[in-house]
Amino acid sequence: MAFSFFNTLGREKTTFNPLQEGKVGFYGCGPTVYNYAHIGNLRAYVLHDILVRSLRRAGYEVNHVMNITDVGHLSDDADSGEDKMIKSAEERGKSVLEIADFYTKAFFNDMDRMNITRPTVICKATEHISEMIELIQKIEKNGYAYFAGGNLYFDISKFPAYGELAMLKLDDLKAGARIEQDENKHNPGDFVLWFTKSKFEKQSLVWDSPWGRGYPGWHIECSAMSMKYLGEKFDIHAGGIDHIPVHHTNEIAQSEAATGKKPWVSYWLHNEFLVMDKGKMSKSSGKFLTLQALVDEGFDPLDYRYFLLGGHYRSQLAFSMESLQGARNSRKSLSDKIRALAAKCGNSAGSTITGSQEGINRYIEGFNRAIEDDLNTPRALAELWGLLKEGFASPETLAAVYDMDKILGLRLEDSGNNAENEELSREIEALITKRAEAKKAKDFTTADKIRQSLKERGIILEDGSSGTVWRQISL
Repeated sequence: MAFSFFNTLGREKTTFNPLQEGKVGFYGCGPTVYNYAHIGNLRAYVLHDILVRSLRRAGYEVNHVMNITDVGHLSDDADSGEDKMIKSAEERGKSVLEIADFYTKAFFNDMDRMNITRPTVICKATEHISEMIELIQKIEKNGYAYFAGGNLYFDISKFPAYGELAMLKLDDLKAGARIEQDENKHNPGDFVLWFTKSKFEKQSLVWDSPWGRGYPGWHIECSAMSMKYLGEKFDIHAGGIDHIPVHHTNEIAQSEAATGKKPWVSYWLHNEFLVMDKGKMSKSSGKFLTLQALVDEGFDPLDYRYFLLGGHYRSQLAFSMESLQGARNSRKSLSDKIRALAAKCGNSAGSTITGSQEGINRYIEGFNRAIEDDLNTPRALAELWGLLKEGFASPETLAAVYDMDKILGLRLEDSGNNAENEELSREIEALITKRAEAKKAKDFTTADKIRQSLKERGIILEDGSSGTVWRQISL
């Protein structure tokens, strides 16, 4: 497959050519683990997953690295505001590391429920302090840093290409129009590499360093850890568009200042915001939903994945419960079609796509073109639906559907497992009958226990005028 990606660095779609034939180094910005991930955060990780799945399906060996920020992230990217980790720990009466561990586990639970492939390397900031110090020393040795007021700063005036990713002008930054003034900074856009004079009285995580006992600035962790696992130059870096003007801009400056190698990263991919009520979803605003909140409303996490696939990652996506309901209905219809197709084919998909049917090949090729064209999942979904609506009842069709799902990640093969579904259906229908009998006898305790036990297994009961129906969701 010949991929083309919209590269934020240059603002144009370009053909993908990895630094090393057949291999891809990819770094995706991970979570700051001070709270649950909200569904807007999860959009980024679905993008990362689609990218990795697509490259691997095309035959690339992908080394996917993700950081876990468990220290030193202020609530504002430009070295101002509260420390998110400390604030969360104080509010919950826990240590910073206890908070980090709890929310890291919660994050990966959400990843698993969304069927997001885990990265090759998951690296915690607190476990890579020595790498950060070593990188900062290189930056300082090369003349890009200065010590003032107890902190070590990166001097953006020494890096002429600063702001290239975000298309920012250095003169505008010097005017201080966008950044809170810090009297220790030579330029308003300068950023901290290492803190020894914390803004907080109770900075719990500190380490010895050449500049004094303290802790790293937020931006340095991504540069240090990506270089450790991917080398001083690598192929792809991804994250949300909110990272462009400060975090990713600072990453580029410090990385290229340390190594002298330009470009540090060949391709930058950024996903747009998920919006709710015409506003960006964010934890700081208090306007956010977790994946569990959707599950509590009766949705399967894969309903939300399907919803995200329906919008291109570079377009804002408006979320509502009504739109999620539409995605759920579409995914159910998709599963029903695949279940029917599997029954006609004896539930046997060919191990390979034979290409014996020209019509099937046409949809496969259309699907591949959509994915190659900057990961266009809405078009890819349309090709999948087109294939199913054609009515080709053959093992090759089923194989094509399952092959497409290697990228879409909707667990479509589960829909085709008729034997397992039929056995589950018989068991659940028996429990529904038992529950109905209990309700008729006014034994509501038993009825409620049956509903709860099924819910714990991911089976949701919905009572209606025509009786009780059930749905299965991912836990």
